[in-house]
Amino acid sequence: MLTYSNILVATDFSPNGENAARRAAEIARGSEASLVLLHVIDYFPEDIPIEVVAPEDRDPAEYLEAYARDKLIELTREIGYEDAEALVNFSTHSARHEIAHVARQQGADLIVVGNHGQRGVAEHVGSTAAAVTHDAKCDVLIVRNVD
Repeated sequence: MLTYSNILVATDFSPNGENAARRAAEIARGSEASLVLLHVIDYFPEDIPIEVVAPEDRDPAEYLEAYARDKLIELTREIGYEDAEALVNFSTHSARHEIAHVARQQGADLIVVGNHGQRGVAEHVGSTAAAVTHDAKCDVLIVRNVD
């Protein structure tokens, strides 16, 4: 049976991203693998939820990073893998590029991502998830929607 030693899961904190984190934790437990949770923040996000808009007296980048780090730590508790590493990365590149880049840096042998249906091929897989499969140098598991 194929086992993994270093698993990276990328999450955007959506239900699908959280489901991917749960699946990654199951695989990590079964393989006795290390687990890294990653959230990528675009330097110039176009559409962010109101709860992550920084108050006037806070640096927006620091606020976003703290918010994302807290969400990752909360997610490690929810999936029962509290010793997972939590990474928040700012990127001027696309999330797909950053996910594959971090996977290489971390020596990941599996990337786990949730899918988000959109249009065309992306309707079935998700544009970021599909793109990660092209950029990654390791196995990629795309976890289906939780409908």
